[in-house]
Amino acid sequence: MLIPPNVPSIEVDASDVLDDGTQTKENSYIYIPSKGRSTQLDKVQCYEPATMKYLGYFPALTSDEVREHVAQARKAQKTWAKSSFKKRRLFLRILLKYIIEHQELICETSSRDTGKTMIDASLGEIMTTCEKITWLLSEGERWLKPEYRSSGRSMLHKRSKVEFHPLGVIGAIVSWNYPFHNIFNPMLAAVFSGNGVVIKVSEHASWSGCFYARIIQAALVAAGAPENLVHIITGFAETGQALVSSVDKIIFVGSPGVGKMIMKNAAETLIPVTLELGGKDAFIVCEDVDVNHVAQIAVRAALQSSGQNCAGAERFYVHRYVYTSFVAQIVKIVKSICVGPPLAGKYDMGALCMQEHADRLQSLVDDALAKGAEIAIRGSFGNLGEDAVDQFFPPTVLVNVNHKMKLMQEEAFGPIIPIMKFSSNEEAIKLANDSKYGLGCAVFSGSQRRAKEIASQLHCGMAAINDFASNYMCQSLPFGGVKHSGFGRFAGVEGLRACCLVKSVVEDRFWPYIKTTIPKPLQYPVAENCFEFQQSLVEALYGLNMWDRLRALVKVLKMLTEPNPTTTGGVRSQ
Repeated sequence: MLIPPNVPSIEVDASDVLDDGTQTKENSYIYIPSKGRSTQLDKVQCYEPATMKYLGYFPALTSDEVREHVAQARKAQKTWAKSSFKKRRLFLRILLKYIIEHQELICETSSRDTGKTMIDASLGEIMTTCEKITWLLSEGERWLKPEYRSSGRSMLHKRSKVEFHPLGVIGAIVSWNYPFHNIFNPMLAAVFSGNGVVIKVSEHASWSGCFYARIIQAALVAAGAPENLVHIITGFAETGQALVSSVDKIIFVGSPGVGKMIMKNAAETLIPVTLELGGKDAFIVCEDVDVNHVAQIAVRAALQSSGQNCAGAERFYVHRYVYTSFVAQIVKIVKSICVGPPLAGKYDMGALCMQEHADRLQSLVDDALAKGAEIAIRGSFGNLGEDAVDQFFPPTVLVNVNHKMKLMQEEAFGPIIPIMKFSSNEEAIKLANDSKYGLGCAVFSGSQRRAKEIASQLHCGMAAINDFASNYMCQSLPFGGVKHSGFGRFAGVEGLRACCLVKSVVEDRFWPYIKTTIPKPLQYPVAENCFEFQQSLVEALYGLNMWDRLRALVKVLKMLTEPNPTTTGGVRSQ
């Protein structure tokens, strides 16, 4: 059974995250953040993007405080590294049980902190995390056990294997777009592979992150694991820099600019780095598709979580034969979408998480319009409060776009659908590859072979054929990109083993009966015919044909049995 009856349940205090309507005015006032960069760097202020309701604050940890958290995790990890896979699976099952039983609470917390809808939270937070847990339960141990490899011709008497040991303490600096999954994703892989982990959550999603930390702590206690194995910390740049300099590996999810700074800091201690730096995914639609079907997927791919989706489709290339009908169907769908506070009614889209992000999105739209693009449609707002208008952006469809527009080059991270025509496979491939990003892509065609041929020529880390972002629901697959989308992988076998010290081990296959000995011609002082012996040995092992190898083998055996003159005192004997 996935969750046996004897798996314990945990209780997590959620009294301070539930919005049951009983909050007093003092602890639920409207928060008006200052424009631009905050000057108060000792506290992380938290508020609901959709309503601007104040949620509280958390400390911005200093460098010394971060190092103390890492030290505690390191001490706990030394115990956890010796734990059995059975105990690690128990920890995962306790978490899975809690998640399934408390889906609404987890989604509502994510929704309040980021502005996304409940359904988007379920799709992006709950399902992906549950899938990762179930994959680790079924396959995690298999991929962390020693893996035996061939020893080659010269080492037939040896046994070769790769061992996977914990690195120590994994650090993660994660983004705000999926506050639940972005914590659980690195944590699950790190803990299951025997590591401790310290995760710095985004200053834009600290409130939910600190609640999710309670779930993890309760599960650790119930599983009999060290309580200090997992730490969730809050803060700004100084906090992140201290984390990078203190851990044994860093995983970063964020922007290319910050990713470069992470690499620079990691170079000081030469720790491995995994970077997931966003994307500008191409969504290619060939002329032989079911337009209505693909249009629904396209809108979901572009607008999920008000553009807060990971690996978001941001460039849409549609074959000219179906361009008009595709745009018409997109317009029809977007016309039915209503934007509003996600917990205040039945809304299809929620708020933007980051302050002033709506201004940036509008500047991208304005640039496109100035260069010849046209707005096909803009979605409608629901009942918004005056204080929250700046946190919302209507779904916007643009046509007549081209690659001279910033919208087609810069990551928007917003609910904008720019649609461009193409006339051939070659043109679609060229357009899709004309980007500094390379995270993922989606290719749609009535011919699966054609879609695969196009996808195989796109320079990106992931491809979905006749679907979008399905890769991440297949947790056996690695997740990551190329170019400015970063490097390294999390998820899958590659992501799990990336949390490990990968150690090559060679041992005697028939110990103690067959041991390595140095052939006499190679023993010091070396024989006069040592090079001739070595040359014959190479030919015996790797000769061009069987007869050459046999002749060389005879020569090797002869030299091993005959006495050989040696070099003495640096002068070769005569």
